[in-house]
Amino acid sequence: MSISINNHVFKGHKALLGSKFVTYGEVELPTRYELFAKSSNGFDWGTAGGSSIQLAFSMLYQLSSQEIAQKYAVSFTSDIVSKFSRDWVLNANDVLDWIDENCEIEKPKEPVVMKKLQPIKRAKNANKPKSNIVKEVCKELHITQKHLAEILEVPEGTVSSWAVKNEIPRLGKKAIEFYIMNEKNQKIVDSYRSFKNLLEAS
Repeated sequence: MSISINNHVFKGHKALLGSKFVTYGEVELPTRYELFAKSSNGFDWGTAGGSSIQLAFSMLYQLSSQEIAQKYAVSFTSDIVSKFSRDWVLNANDVLDWIDENCEIEKPKEPVVMKKLQPIKRAKNANKPKSNIVKEVCKELHITQKHLAEILEVPEGTVSSWAVKNEIPRLGKKAIEFYIMNEKNQKIVDSYRSFKNLLEAS
């Protein structure tokens, strides 16, 4: 398939607290609900569910036609989207290669011109200040920034700096995720022990 793409890539990122972002050529990829609605919860990946199929459709539509995107969204999800990790990058040429190899289409007489994405217009309330990731983490864990610094074994000033920049470095995020996972596992263990003690007492 001949297409002018200027080495554009699709990028996906899942934020620490669950938000998901997908871009194409550094512009947010539209969900295209008006053309194809498999999900009302935005995009997802690493699964074969409706949100992943929605992403597959939007990616295929960006580089082909509505007909191809609708017909092959499920296959593209199974082959590609369901295998994405938390953060991923996929070159447009790789998507075009998949289309050529898997889709029965008539070859266009003229080169396909890339659909130019425009920044998505947000509702007025979407312009509200961006939430602070450090405050969100502390709120979710019901702890203070000082306690977060103690958990991560870093100076309190380091956490304060993250809050000012509204950014947590990759290793910090990994440490927080590990702490959250450990807390969940500890709750499971405590619940099991309580259940065991209840059985022994009865």
